[in-house]
Amino acid sequence: MVIFINGSINSGKTAAAKLLKNKLPRTAHIEVDDLRAFIDWMPLEESIPINLDNTILIINSFSTRKISSIVTYPLSKDEFEYMTARIKSREEIYFFTLNPSLETALSNRNGRELTEWETERIRYHYSIGVNNPGFGVVIDNTEQTVEETVDEIISQLAMNNLQ
Repeated sequence: MVIFINGSINSGKTAAAKLLKNKLPRTAHIEVDDLRAFIDWMPLEESIPINLDNTILIINSFSTRKISSIVTYPLSKDEFEYMTARIKSREEIYFFTLNPSLETALSNRNGRELTEWETERIRYHYSIGVNNPGFGVVIDNTEQTVEETVDEIISQLAMNNLQ
């Protein structure tokens, strides 16, 4: 199983993924930004395709070992389709977007102090629709705790597996 958790910076992706990983058996969390750290000298826009390709390699490696993946990163529909076309195990691929209000995403919370670059990037993500991409399951987590968000994801996964 591959679960994508999409959303802007400071939308709660990482916190949700860490908790979700602990609730699902044999599951790894792939933080795409951690892959970017290997090539942080490269301009962001140039590094994105490399980061996506490396994420695909990791997903496929885990999949051959029966390990599920949770991938956290702000993705466009084109990037998601690019990735899913290259994922070898296509049976269970889920896409969730965390969509807190812009005001919430721009706030310093949970001990995180946003930089000016992050604030501008959040505004950019919301302007291009990263927070509401028009596909997958969009979760307004403005008023939710991390636990409530994860419970909603698990509920959606259970509904999809029953159909």
